[in-house]
Amino acid sequence: MARKLRIQFEGAMYHVINRGNYRRDIFESVGTVQAFEEALIEACENYGWRLHAHVVMRNHYHLALETPRANLVDGMHWLQSTFATRFNRLRQERGHLFQGRYQALLIEDAAALSRVVDYIHLNPVRAEVVAVQHLAGFRWSSLSRYLRGPRPKVFVAKDWLEAKGLQDTPKGINDYLTSLLELATDEAEQKRLGLESLSSGWAIGTDGWRQAIAKDHANKALDPGLESNEIADLKSALWTQTFESEMHRLDKTPADAKSSSLRVQWKLSMAQRLREVGAPYAWIAEHLHMGKPSSVRVYLCQHRAKINK
Repeated sequence: MARKLRIQFEGAMYHVINRGNYRRDIFESVGTVQAFEEALIEACENYGWRLHAHVVMRNHYHLALETPRANLVDGMHWLQSTFATRFNRLRQERGHLFQGRYQALLIEDAAALSRVVDYIHLNPVRAEVVAVQHLAGFRWSSLSRYLRGPRPKVFVAKDWLEAKGLQDTPKGINDYLTSLLELATDEAEQKRLGLESLSSGWAIGTDGWRQAIAKDHANKALDPGLESNEIADLKSALWTQTFESEMHRLDKTPADAKSSSLRVQWKLSMAQRLREVGAPYAWIAEHLHMGKPSSVRVYLCQHRAKINK
């Protein structure tokens, strides 16, 4: 099967997730967690990564990391293969350790990063591994590193703390813990922040940013190695970006699309452009108010025939 393509660029930030093969509990002992954390720190040092947050659960891990160089793929290959080799040697086992290729959701900026960090640090509570009042004592998380120190140089908190109006100081870290514990018991606020959606899809950020990334990397949506939900999300973002760009260029609004006739010239031109970026007839019909998808197909055939005369 084709390997999943990764969107990589200098300074990219990611929410990285992977699980044990068959959801197996691979982090069931202190030794295995320590071995993973040691390999993670080595990977950050070797590849120049900045580690904003991490948590290790019994059968999976979460990372919020930044790649000053465009080297996520190389670094993740080293991290997972190195840890798997050490794990299998320790346990005298063979075979694949993780369930497949990791998820790597792009993160837009420090504001989005701060929500991902909260999600990661709250994972033990959300999974009901520890009670809220004991979260600070959960050992296998960057939260404990930040609270107690010392922390390796690869751990960086400045950006996401500043996004919350805090400083990377002992007081700032303690203030962060206070706000995190409050968030842990406030389901409405968690929902408002969209924490439930931070482990799915392909990117975390505003619609405009996602559309711009989708346009720049549109060729990746054609790769059969991507997950089906990643393909759909990436393509949809591209169609939406193209739609909004063309509407702006033509000085049109959604209200104009709704009130104009089905076969008005500007709609036909837009529909043709949307087809060029792969938008389905049904999507075009809905967004341009052009009737049935089959009608759009006929309109465009007639439109192209007229142009080619």
